[in-house]
Order: sequence, then C-alpha cells, then structure tokens
Amino acid sequence: MAGLNSDTPIPTEIKLHQKSRLIELTFEGGERFELTFEFLRVFTPSAEARGHGPGQETLQIGKRDVNILAIEPVGNYAIKPVFSDGHDSGLYSWDLLHNLCIHRDELWQAYLDKLVAEGGSRDPGGCPAPAVKPPVSCGPGH
Repeated sequence: MAGLNSDTPIPTEIKLHQKSRLIELTFEGGERFELTFEFLRVFTPSAEARGHGPGQETLQIGKRDVNILAIEPVGNYAIKPVFSDGHDSGLYSWDLLHNLCIHRDELWQAYLDKLVAEGGSRDPGGCPAPAVKPPVSCGPGH
C-alpha cells in the first residue's frame, strides 16, 4: 500500500450520522463533505466488488438501506467501514475518500445510469418500490 505523500488530503474529522445515514468528512483546510452510507458501500474499493482489472467490476445493487455499524481505523492512511450487509473488506484511503467526495455527484449519476441500463435496483430484494421514478424493469419473473 502506498504511503501518504505531502499532497494527500487528510481528514481532520469523520462523523457518522446514523439517523440520516451520512458520513461527514472534514479535511485539512476546512473542506467539508457528506457521503451517504449507500454511496460508500456502492463505491467500495474491495477486490470482491471492483474485480482485479478493468471490466471485472460487480454492480452493487440493493444497497439503499445499508448502514455503517462501525468504522475501524487502518494505520494513519485509511478507514475500514463495517456495513450492515456484512461487507467489511473495503479499505478507504484518504486519497480515495477525498476523490469520492470531490467527484460524488458525477460518480453517483454514472452509477444510477448503469443501474438503469442493467435493470438493477437500489432497493433490497432487487425490485424498485412502487414510488420509484422512473420505473425500472427488474427483468423476467419480477
């Protein structure tokens, strides 16, 4: 694992907001961001989800209601969230977290577009709730 360099933005504060399912990150220099638990889970850096090369990613579906049960520090360079769906193998380095914060909106839109294209759903169980717009097909049998 690469060490920190002088350009690495380091969080000065990390707060979990369980009710709103948000993680609040404040970086040196005062930058402040909020990421949803679902966003962090969808963009896990774990090999299980990312694969071992381009094109091997597994689309993360049904994560709308995921919670973060705990956050474990990893040295002085990363955190390891423990998610309510049992996922706990993603190491989020400071660089990665800052990148996710900076590019949150475009990453999320790309994820939503891919979800629609592949007929997936953010809701557990694979099918969208009736109130979800636009309607998304779950494929045959649903």
